[in-house]
Amino acid sequence: MRILVTGGAGFQGSHLVELWLNSGHEITILNTHSQRALNNLKPFGNQVQVVWGSVTDAEVVEKTVRDHEVVVHLAARVNVDDSIGAPRSFLDVNVTGTWNVLEAVRTSESRLIYGSSCEVYGSAEPLPVSERSELKPHSPYAASKAAADRLCFAYNATHDIDITIVRPCNIYGERQKSGSGGAVIPIFVERALACTPLTIFGDGSQQREYMNIDDLVKAYDLVLSRSDLAGETINFGSGETISVKQIAEFVIAQLGGTIKYGPARRGELPGFQLESAFAQGLGFTSAVGFWDGVSRFIEWRRMTPVAH
Repeated sequence: MRILVTGGAGFQGSHLVELWLNSGHEITILNTHSQRALNNLKPFGNQVQVVWGSVTDAEVVEKTVRDHEVVVHLAARVNVDDSIGAPRSFLDVNVTGTWNVLEAVRTSESRLIYGSSCEVYGSAEPLPVSERSELKPHSPYAASKAAADRLCFAYNATHDIDITIVRPCNIYGERQKSGSGGAVIPIFVERALACTPLTIFGDGSQQREYMNIDDLVKAYDLVLSRSDLAGETINFGSGETISVKQIAEFVIAQLGGTIKYGPARRGELPGFQLESAFAQGLGFTSAVGFWDGVSRFIEWRRMTPVAH
């Protein structure tokens, strides 16, 4: 199968590309150029076609989408804090970029699998939230993903395009970014390895549902394998809800270090969990336990120089 993965040189995308190359698919990647992207692509050699460019460029998107049976749209700006300081770029990439992809697949008649986010639910209640819950995004990032999510829904309804929306919980694992704009687990591990205090914003009681990258790529592979998911939105969660303080304490137990506390972040929710009955009914199960996955990430990071 000919598959285009936007953001295929990123954290999630590179793992997905790896799985599908090993499964015999023909993969094209559309990604912005960076040293980090180059590092993620090294293991693939010349097995993939890479187009360097942004989903904000409608012409590049249209030309790249041509002749692909499936487009998996993962390209996005993702950091909540960055979205508060520079919301325009999140609207440009996450909303306008998604619109460009939608227009291209409308013309090419490709199938689209859209990588949304659990952040679109925001403060929706009660927990756990289902695919039918109201969207109440709490940050410009979350709002941009919610807008793109609903654009995908609208294009399916209006143009009858084969679109499936995937809403995963928080993902972690090898190749995830640390440093500025990075995620909490790699940041904590990076700081502990550098003998720098781990900073918790707020009291650390805020909880998220976490899933390992290996389970996420299984989720996308499951969606790819089905031909009956046009117009569907699917939550993919692990059922494991962990607090920030628990993560920090676990990293310190493994690597040593100390914790310091800072002011709570704007737009951060105290707790969150997905209801994933639909995904489970399709046969999805989360296999990697959280603490085993974090231990594996720590060992990987010890052995691997990481570009920020």
